Amino acid sequence: MIKILIVEDQTMLREALEHLISEQDDMEVAGTTDDAARAPELCRSLQPDLVLMDVVTANNSNGISFAAKIREELPTIKIVLMTSFQDITFIDEARKAKIHSFMVKNTGNEHLFYVIRSTMKGIGIYPGPADISPFAAQFSEKEIAVIRLVCRGMARDDVVKELAMSESAIKQLIASILEKSGFDNIAQFAIYAAGKGLIVSM
Repeated sequence: MIKILIVEDQTMLREALEHLISEQDDMEVAGTTDDAARAPELCRSLQPDLVLMDVVTANNSNGISFAAKIREELPTIKIVLMTSFQDITFIDEARKAKIHSFMVKNTGNEHLFYVIRSTMKGIGIYPGPADISPFAAQFSEKEIAVIRLVCRGMARDDVVKELAMSESAIKQLIASILEKSGFDNIAQFAIYAAGKGLIVSM
């Protein structure tokens, strides 16, 4: 029996996952939480076989960071990260953190069970190019760098210093981001992007 800890901040989805997993003959739900920051503690107390964790959870907790902590402290526990709006940089960060598997939520229930079972067998599953959201393709590497820094709460002057670019160049990048996103304010877009799991402000 595969004991699974679910880490998902959307109540409806968390409850749906709990129901679906409980219906499987070889799986059971060890526990649930809406905040990735609680996952390491719950892993220590519940000793699940696998953690199914959203990339961005309650209190804007970074699932990748806490998954990495679990990998370091409890290496026998398998981890599957999931997200709805996939930033391609999520995959790179997950691989660097040696997360076992990564999936997009809208791929269907059967794929979810396939990823869980494969991961438990030691087979890592990551999305292919066809699964990747257009978010990453929509913005340039420099634009994503700007969004990431604004997500950290950096002011424009700090972004200029951090990226070692001129103020006019940053203004042009921000104007391009706003034109592509349809937002009027870069701070509002950064909040939206982080809140929707489009980008991790690491």
